[in-house]
Amino acid sequence: MLFDLQSRGRRTAVKIIYLGLAVLMGGGLLLFGIGTGTGQGGFFDIFSNNGKGATSQISSAETSAARKVRLHPNDPRAWYALAYARYLSAPYDNTLNSGNGGFTSTGRAKLSQASAAWQHYLKLEPHPSATLAHLMANAYSQTGLNQPASAASAMEIVTGSQPSYANYATLAEYAYLANEMRKGDLAAAKAVSLAPSAQQKLLRNNLDSIKRQVLQQGARGGVGGGVVGTG
Repeated sequence: MLFDLQSRGRRTAVKIIYLGLAVLMGGGLLLFGIGTGTGQGGFFDIFSNNGKGATSQISSAETSAARKVRLHPNDPRAWYALAYARYLSAPYDNTLNSGNGGFTSTGRAKLSQASAAWQHYLKLEPHPSATLAHLMANAYSQTGLNQPASAASAMEIVTGSQPSYANYATLAEYAYLANEMRKGDLAAAKAVSLAPSAQQKLLRNNLDSIKRQVLQQGARGGVGGGVVGTG
């Protein structure tokens, strides 16, 4: 499993790869929390000591959304609100994985509930929200549910309305991790084409490194159910 963070060697390799992407994009990839607040401000500030009021509001929002879903099960807006609230209520711990951060076991349980609401939402909404898709891609990341295929599917929605090189690079990452090499190659090529010329080589090299890592793990029998997503 590529993202078995209990293995020190794999953890180091992953940190090197993602550090390169973080430097390249100024922390702009979803895996580093842009738009999701994975430890550097944003949404997860609500779980700080100063965020008790906001946490209570999110709990109330989740209760309200759950009620709306019961009353209006075919309303995509109700499922949107429920998925959103459940994602925001998922506890995140910056000290997990040797300080790299990750969702707690309670957080992952909340993410599973968010995923269920998201799937209902997708069935009802022909034009899914890129904002919610971005959050769900992070929910499916290796710090959360570790379902890269589902994360890639969510990022396809994001790139459809927000075709930035950072978003395409994130899509490529998830696709590679899901062993969807063709999708990853297409997304990687698009990311490089959209990137500033001075950063294209570094971006290409980093995405190639991720692909090689996945292929090497697969050759050693390390790619299996723990990497390929279920979405």
